[in-house]
Amino acid sequence: MPPADASTLGPTLHARALTSGFSGVVRVDLGDELVFTEAYGLADRAHGIAATPEHRFGVASIAKGFTALTLGALLDEGRLTLETPVRPVLGTDLPLVDDRVTVGHLLAHTSGIGDYLDESGDGEITDYVLPVPTHRLDDAEGYLAVLDGRPQVSEPGAQFAYNNSGYVLLALLAQRITGTPFATLVHERVLAPAGLLRTGFPRSDEPAADVAVGYLDEDGPRTNVLHLPVRGSGDGGLVTTAGDLAAFWRAVFAGRVVSPGTLAALVEPVSDVPDEGMRYGRGFWLEPDSRDVVLEGYDAGVSARTRHDPTTGLTVTVLANTSDGAWPVLREDAD
Repeated sequence: MPPADASTLGPTLHARALTSGFSGVVRVDLGDELVFTEAYGLADRAHGIAATPEHRFGVASIAKGFTALTLGALLDEGRLTLETPVRPVLGTDLPLVDDRVTVGHLLAHTSGIGDYLDESGDGEITDYVLPVPTHRLDDAEGYLAVLDGRPQVSEPGAQFAYNNSGYVLLALLAQRITGTPFATLVHERVLAPAGLLRTGFPRSDEPAADVAVGYLDEDGPRTNVLHLPVRGSGDGGLVTTAGDLAAFWRAVFAGRVVSPGTLAALVEPVSDVPDEGMRYGRGFWLEPDSRDVVLEGYDAGVSARTRHDPTTGLTVTVLANTSDGAWPVLREDAD
């Protein structure tokens, strides 16, 4: 999208937010310039607290881009390569993961491993799907209980299939290779170099006043606290602000997080995904007809999308604290 469109994006998204009853934050940046930002609805319905641009929101699978960059930083450090097999790191854990699966397969969603959270099913996003109590999922090692016992479903490298287990497994591998908790790794390798002060993996049972509560419905009091792990992992659970996401894109494409060669490997197209009208690289969605790079999150009480054009510096971010609130506002990012 050319820079000339930046001035019209804010008003267009604003109008959609108002007509759809949106709850969350909309932000448009052009390079270092903040073009538009506005908050809507309530961050906390029980206490009547209005959302502000400074509120942190859960962003679900947007975390996958941060995971990919964390692995990319380890690649730059020589700790691993895209061809590194996962089996030597797993040892006897997760015996149903094919011995041929590599880090590159996991990043590109081509590993073929069984998924603990299969998004291709017919259920609702607000269904209770976790097979263990949420409080047990507080560390990468804790996720072994939900990853185990899931048979390989396709040959490694054979096809694209969006896979949450793959990114949890990446977090586990990174933690074991470095001996550092995954959330700390993300902070050291991505958040700190990018200067992101409002982003991280907080525990959901330690609520902070500046974190917007995620709600299952457009109206009503029920939250997503029993739907999500108490602390996220490689596939989700990150909280952040729209401002931090704008800074994130600038830092990544300025070479402050990973080397240019590693970034090129992460954002090069690996698979066409016709069902989504997109392409996929390694941790990032890619628009089919432009250089735009996209991260998107969808979960109970979360809908979010952030898109960046590295050519023009245009960034568009929409964060909602409801399950489907972002989509009426986005509609192809103000087509």
